[in-house]
Amino acid sequence: QVQLVESGGGLVQAGGSLRLSCAASGRRFSRSTMGWFRRAPGKERDVVAVIDWSGVSTYYADSVKGRFTISRDNAKNTAYLQMNSLKPEDTAVYYCATSGSGWSIRSETYNYWGPGTQVTVSS
Repeated sequence: QVQLVESGGGLVQAGGSLRLSCAASGRRFSRSTMGWFRRAPGKERDVVAVIDWSGVSTYYADSVKGRFTISRDNAKNTAYLQMNSLKPEDTAVYYCATSGSGWSIRSETYNYWGPGTQVTVSS
C-alpha cells in the first residue's frame, strides 16, 4: 500500500514558478515509476511528466518540455515537479501517482494516486 500527498500548489502569475512535492508512504516508493498528471477544467486527465525508480529516465509531455522538471529523492520518499515559465493553460489540478506496471505514461496503469493540488496561473 502506498499513500501519496501532493503539496506546493497555489496561485501564480504567468511567467512565474512553482515547485510541487509528492510525499509518499510505504517502502514500494523507491522501486516505483512515478508520474505527475493534471486535469484542467472540462478536460481529461493528462500525463505531465514521468520518472523511473532510479531517476535516470524521464518523460515530458510536449506542452511542458523545457519548462518543467521532474525529480525524486528516494531517501525522502518524495517526488518533485519544478514548474517554470508557467502559462495560464497550465492551470489544473495536479496529481502524483505510482505505476503498478513499471515504466508507463498511461494513467490507466497507475494504481495509487494523491488527492491532487490546485495550480492556478493568472494572465
